[in-house]
Amino acid sequence: MKKIKLLQIAHARSGDKGNSANIGLIARKPEYYKILVEKVTPEVVKKHFEGICLGPVERWELPNLYALNFLLHDALAGGGTVSLRNDAQGKTLAYALLRLEIEVPDDFEVDPV
Repeated sequence: MKKIKLLQIAHARSGDKGNSANIGLIARKPEYYKILVEKVTPEVVKKHFEGICLGPVERWELPNLYALNFLLHDALAGGGTVSLRNDAQGKTLAYALLRLEIEVPDDFEVDPV
């Protein structure tokens, strides 16, 4: 097994939904979607955002788009209009998720980013 960053197989966008952050994770290629579904679980995302996401993490699968959508509850310190955080709308959380490392088989090939 080897470790890769999600950045190598996916791209992402994020934003706010009140006090919750929404992150869309999209496979760069259709064949990468299966590994995203298998490896990027709500539990993994919750652990990755430990200290930021104080509530549960929900995940929706969008196989027709080769994408996953995550909702991180209680992750924005009150949300855009009341939060004192630099990123009150959670726009940088997509990039933070792309830094997550996952294990894949040694023969799993990724294109250079």
